[in-house]
Amino acid sequence: MESNPIAAPETAREMRVVAQRVAAPLTRTAIFLVVTLKPGREHCATIRSFCADFAGLFRAVEFRDLEAGLSCVLGVGSDAWDQIFGPPRPAELHVFREIRAGARHAVSTLGDLLFHIRAKRMDMCFEMAAQIMERIGDAVSPVDEVHGFRYFDDRDLLGFVDGTENPRGEAVIDAVLIGEEDARFACGSYVITQKYLHDLDGWNALSTEAQEHIIGRKKLSDIELDDSVKPTSAHNALTQIFEDGKQIQILRDNMPFGRVGQGEFGTYFIGYSRSPRTIEQMIENMFVGRPPGNYDRILDFSRAVTGSLFFVPSATFLETLAEDAPVVAAASAAGPAAAAAESSRFAPREHDGPRVPDGSLGIGSLKGENSHE
Repeated sequence: MESNPIAAPETAREMRVVAQRVAAPLTRTAIFLVVTLKPGREHCATIRSFCADFAGLFRAVEFRDLEAGLSCVLGVGSDAWDQIFGPPRPAELHVFREIRAGARHAVSTLGDLLFHIRAKRMDMCFEMAAQIMERIGDAVSPVDEVHGFRYFDDRDLLGFVDGTENPRGEAVIDAVLIGEEDARFACGSYVITQKYLHDLDGWNALSTEAQEHIIGRKKLSDIELDDSVKPTSAHNALTQIFEDGKQIQILRDNMPFGRVGQGEFGTYFIGYSRSPRTIEQMIENMFVGRPPGNYDRILDFSRAVTGSLFFVPSATFLETLAEDAPVVAAASAAGPAAAAAESSRFAPREHDGPRVPDGSLGIGSLKGENSHE
């Protein structure tokens, strides 16, 4: 977990709010662990108690090698928030909304808790994940686990440097941490994850020049292509978001992963932002196009197989949870309607497919529409 030495201004009660370490330095290894809650109010109580103890568990693992740079960020999905914590909710927390545009599909997949574990050594990541599951394994079902690695000089498996445009210094705070716009959740952050699988045979059949025009950068030097030669469909063109003439940044910590024997080669996208709308707009630009049809050609060789949105509460929020007043008891006291809603929430998931889409990312001119093409 390791709290971030970034804090919001003290409130009238003199409480110093400290962020989770979403802006931890890039590391050589990572584990991305996504789980869902098992049916039963007692399991929500287990998770609530775990969240309150999370900092202590992290410190116990971290202390085994302080030079390993271990960090662990905990994110909570929309479906799980009310069950674990109750009201109020973070203002922009919702289920990741899938998007379809022709053959391109940004899927929405189940996920109640995300653990983003980073370290210089995989054994430290592995130990942290093992200790987490030792504590909560009876209350959750794992749905995805990816072990990522840093590939040569910070490149993805497509051969290009990944993360060049990440904000640095003070700009990171403005990019990823919530401020006065949702003061109850100051120093929190939103995180979106997508797991992409690559057709490397098809990609490597392209010339280097063709690959560079798709990405928008030189492959060897990582220098951005001049606008006079860079297509408007280039990946780095479509993922630039501007508001009132100012570029809105996010923080990426993507990792390559794969299983050579299975022919599986991929990139795990993970992006932190103070508002999910920024990353949602990037995804819309990639899959639908800007304008529609002018989509990201990298999607001709890469497909998303997961997609989830989580809220990362501050470290202070987690550490000050009142364990003696579990929110899950509120459903029983609220009457039949709440009980019915809870029963639906805990319906078996083993054979569920992707979430039912609402057909829109809910942003821009596409809000409320049922299709993109």
